[in-house]
Amino acid sequence: MADLDLIAADPDLAPLWQAVHDRLSAGKAPSDVATITVPALSPSAVAALRSWLDTPAQRRRGRTSVPHTPHGLKVPLRPLLDALDLPVEQLQPFVERAIGSKVVNRKSGRLESALLRQELWDYAAARLPHLPLLLARLKATGFENDAAPEIRRLVDALCALTRELPHQRPRTLAKLAHDHAGDPHYFDLATLPGQRLVSAVAELAGRPEPARPDRIRALLAEFGIIADRLSATVLLHQVRPTGDGPIDRRLREATAPVALTLLDLTLSPPRLAPTPLTVVENPSILEEALARASTLPLACTSGQLRAVDHALFQLAVDQGVPLRYAGDLDTAGLQIAATVHQLYGAELVAMDAAIVRATGSTPSAVPIGALPPAHSSTELGRALHAGGRIVYQEHDAVLDRLLATEEARVPDSKAHAPAHDADR
Repeated sequence: MADLDLIAADPDLAPLWQAVHDRLSAGKAPSDVATITVPALSPSAVAALRSWLDTPAQRRRGRTSVPHTPHGLKVPLRPLLDALDLPVEQLQPFVERAIGSKVVNRKSGRLESALLRQELWDYAAARLPHLPLLLARLKATGFENDAAPEIRRLVDALCALTRELPHQRPRTLAKLAHDHAGDPHYFDLATLPGQRLVSAVAELAGRPEPARPDRIRALLAEFGIIADRLSATVLLHQVRPTGDGPIDRRLREATAPVALTLLDLTLSPPRLAPTPLTVVENPSILEEALARASTLPLACTSGQLRAVDHALFQLAVDQGVPLRYAGDLDTAGLQIAATVHQLYGAELVAMDAAIVRATGSTPSAVPIGALPPAHSSTELGRALHAGGRIVYQEHDAVLDRLLATEEARVPDSKAHAPAHDADR
């Protein structure tokens, strides 16, 4: 009797047992496997197989039961099991021991996955018949089997939330997420479920899905869903209002920068004087304006644009207020400035090659890194690459340019573009 432990541990025979393992994993029953083709076997392995399977008559005539083919060595499996005295029902445990891994029936797994997907999409179609476009998007995205419970949770939450729309009494997004998904942050707009909710509401409205965060919130508000309007603020300093609403009065009476929320800008927006408004990226600029007793109308968006920032820009455009924008001269700052210029026609100030040269040998200690492609070949890009360092708004050269009076201000190169109401 062959020593099956030695045969299972023989590295020369490992490719044979791997080939058997692959066939069984493909869904083939051990009793249904007649032959195995092995692409590469060592001469010693071939000799061992032929010693087990070839009869003396075959050897005398130069024939073999284990012939070479263009695809590899062809091994008859049942005669081999007989020669090794290995029952066919023990084949799978044997190859699992030889390979060191369980046989997983991939065919069965594929059938199970297909059935699971079909059951899930049938369930989703029954729950979301009013959202065929969203359902098609979900199906096109697909999912792994272990994600099925999360897909079902999303479908249930969207079903429960959207069938109540529009709300006669507005409700917060966090409250709705808590009530329908058990988590007040489940539909946060930066999450995938939040994005799916926006898609659903846009489909119900029969409109394209908006991209700008302020327009997303406006769309949700139409259906009585109030996304966060209070936590994010924009700072205004020395801005001269002409109206008589509550926000106008706050701005008129203020001696320090005023923080306005998205609720302030949408529920009772101020009426701004048609004086140019300079919007900066960093709050430190407003601190410097206070220290210098500057009377320049300023606003601060604090970095990447949020819904409240877009609302301020759109308010200025709608009221005919000329916009000026200034950000740090780094990758993020240039990208933000490009967005403000393209969407709202803002003039970019203190963001040119002259300001880079004005910083001399002390722009900052931070390397500039890669610039956005649109800026790499410009005069500004060449100046930044030559200096090799980021120019921040806190540099004296930038502050002097930004906070200069109209009479003393160094002219910036004009770069106006028409404001766009359409989403980008």
